[in-house]
Amino acid sequence: MAKYDDGFKRKVVEAYQNGEGGYRTLAQRFGISHFSLVRKWVKIVEARGFGALQRRRTKQHYTSQFKQNVLHYYLNSGDSYLDVALQYGLPSGDLLQSWHQKFLREGIEGLSPKQKGRPSMSKKKKQIQPKKPMTREQALEQENELLRAELAFIKKLRALGMDVPERLKNEMPESSTNSEVSSD
Repeated sequence: MAKYDDGFKRKVVEAYQNGEGGYRTLAQRFGISHFSLVRKWVKIVEARGFGALQRRRTKQHYTSQFKQNVLHYYLNSGDSYLDVALQYGLPSGDLLQSWHQKFLREGIEGLSPKQKGRPSMSKKKKQIQPKKPMTREQALEQENELLRAELAFIKKLRALGMDVPERLKNEMPESSTNSEVSSD
């Protein structure tokens, strides 16, 4: 449910166009939370008419390339979110702002459409491909890699002054300096 209906927005914009006050004055007179809403409505009506104030009934989908083009223009033009949104026919500057934030967080991948909902549960069982057995050398390399990771973890715990869990203490081999027996 929209906070302000279309008729109310129209009344406010018409009051502005009739010279009954500025953005702040009209916002106070009509009990609008912030004067920037009045400014936004006036700009939208000036650019696209009163029909643009109506809420859309269906959700609009935009391609990743379109989003990239709009963001590229925004970043290079120096115009406000609302001005760029009006130029490209977007419903509001807030949509462009959310695209910009996603782009900053996730990069171009953030602009691509995401799959909605849970994956379907198919009745077909996936056939598990038998894994090729590892060679002795590959198995040893994998084991070495796991041991190196475990050792790095233990060193990091000690460097932070934390206790090493008992399960790791029992499995830890002695260091090479301690295990050498001196033959004097």
